Amino acid sequence: MFHVIRKTVALKWLVAAFSILCVGVGPAASQSGPQKLRIVGGLAGLNQYVRHEEPFWSKELLHLSGGKFDAEIVPFDRAGVPGGDMLRLIQLGVVPFGTALVSALAQQYTEFGALDLAGLNPDMASLKRSVAAFRPYLEKTLRERHAMEPLALYVYPAQVVFCRAAMTSLSDLKGRRIRVSSATQSDFVSALGATPVVTGFAQIMANVASGNIDCAITGTMSGNTLGLHQVTSHIHALPITWGVAVFGANQSAWTALPPDLRALLSRELPKLEAAIWLESERETAEGLACNTGAAACRTGRAGQMQGVPISAQDERRRQEILASTVLPRWLQRCSQPCAGIWNQTIGPVRGMMASPDR
Repeated sequence: MFHVIRKTVALKWLVAAFSILCVGVGPAASQSGPQKLRIVGGLAGLNQYVRHEEPFWSKELLHLSGGKFDAEIVPFDRAGVPGGDMLRLIQLGVVPFGTALVSALAQQYTEFGALDLAGLNPDMASLKRSVAAFRPYLEKTLRERHAMEPLALYVYPAQVVFCRAAMTSLSDLKGRRIRVSSATQSDFVSALGATPVVTGFAQIMANVASGNIDCAITGTMSGNTLGLHQVTSHIHALPITWGVAVFGANQSAWTALPPDLRALLSRELPKLEAAIWLESERETAEGLACNTGAAACRTGRAGQMQGVPISAQDERRRQEILASTVLPRWLQRCSQPCAGIWNQTIGPVRGMMASPDR
């Protein structure tokens, strides 16, 4: 009971803090300067934010609008916003414009996790098909149930397995303790006979160094940024998941914007989305190159890890685990309507229909 009360108090404090932060959001602005938006962006330090989101809002918007509109942006993990609360805060209007990780949303709204189930998207082309199939449902649900206007879908580079000890295939992970960040990753790891250990991104290095975990699932380049190439020896090329984020606005805040600003954002945000997807695809490959010390490494730190390619055996195992464990467990967590959602969106595209009695 105390834990629940404490969380409620903390959330009320957060709402109050953001209410102060967001004064002046939308059309209200100083008569002497550009109208300014307050944006809560993606994860700090990653290239989605550093190379794309932050420059767009803090520099390009002012230029594109001829000096009429400007914005301040802060990454959500430095703004004190719990990932699982972002959608609610946008719905309340406390965060008028914000970015939410779909994996965090799926902790409460399990159906949203469908587009990035562990093992579902072994390459970028597969991810694009899954997202295209699921996006209409996602956007409709956000608008109708959560008072959020979805404006862009961003993707992070592939999440792969880094290990301290040698491995030649996914089967070698049996018995190891592996860092995971979502329920669907836990399902995949458990099916391999390994032990999933839920660990925050910032705690990965400490847990690897202490021996608390043997392997970690994280982004190819973000793992390099952390320094995992210095404390692990092998990296498997199979994307377990990717990481999708939705950027959107509180509907009242969106409709309150001047029409020319709405038109500008409706035109420019799809371009920002496309640039982030290209960056994530490039960074997935470069992350693997940097961790293994290949010549294609340009912006990361060169390591000496052993790269483990995706074998035919690994591909068969991925398909088997997805069908026998990951999808059924997601359906169990998601309850009756989710089989229908899956069968109307991703199932037909990926040739994997769900039994309606689940």
